[in-house]
Amino acid sequence: MQKSSNIRKHALVINIKVQPYSSRAGIVGPYGDGLKVKLTSSPVEGKANKELIDVLAKKFKITKNNVEIISGRTSKHKIVKLHGVESIEDKIRSD
Repeated sequence: MQKSSNIRKHALVINIKVQPYSSRAGIVGPYGDGLKVKLTSSPVEGKANKELIDVLAKKFKITKNNVEIISGRTSKHKIVKLHGVESIEDKIRSD
């Protein structure tokens, strides 16, 4: 039996605090036990969630399909699962 290439071996679940309406989008840094992310989008019709997925996918060099918002779709506090990511420490420090 062949293994599917879509099998996700590693996943990282992190808490995210988003700040919409910022002048620039990106990861600010640690926030409590998670990360703070600034977004330029407004939190209307899922625009901020889409931008959050874009920012995280680009930062962690994964596809957008590998970023999953588990909870908090309508909140500034979200729980996000990053498939294919083991740790955030090295990625955050490298910037």
